[in-house]
Amino acid sequence: KLLSQDGLLVVVVTFDSDDNSIAAGPDIVSRGFIYVKEADDLMEKLKEVTTNAVNDCLNDKITDWSTIKSVMKSKISDFLYQKTKRSPMILPVLMEV
Repeated sequence: KLLSQDGLLVVVVTFDSDDNSIAAGPDIVSRGFIYVKEADDLMEKLKEVTTNAVNDCLNDKITDWSTIKSVMKSKISDFLYQKTKRSPMILPVLMEV
C-alpha cells in the first residue's frame, strides 16, 4: 500500500574501507515517487542531506552499518516529508570497496 501511494527511493553509498570515507555516491534511484528529470534541485539537496548524514556518522566514529542506515533513513525521510509531504519507502544500501 505504501509503495502504491508514495513510491520507493533507493540510496546507494559506497565507502572506501581504507580511510572510512565516501568513495562514490550517493546514487539515488526513484520509482513511483518523483520523476527525477523534473526534480534536479530536489535530488541535489537529497544527495547533500545523505552525504551530511553519512559524514556525521563517520565523524562521530559510528561504523555500525545498521546505525548508519538508520540515520540515513531518518534524515532522508524527514527532509522528503518537509519538501513533498510524502513518505516513500527508503532503502539505504551501503557498499564497501
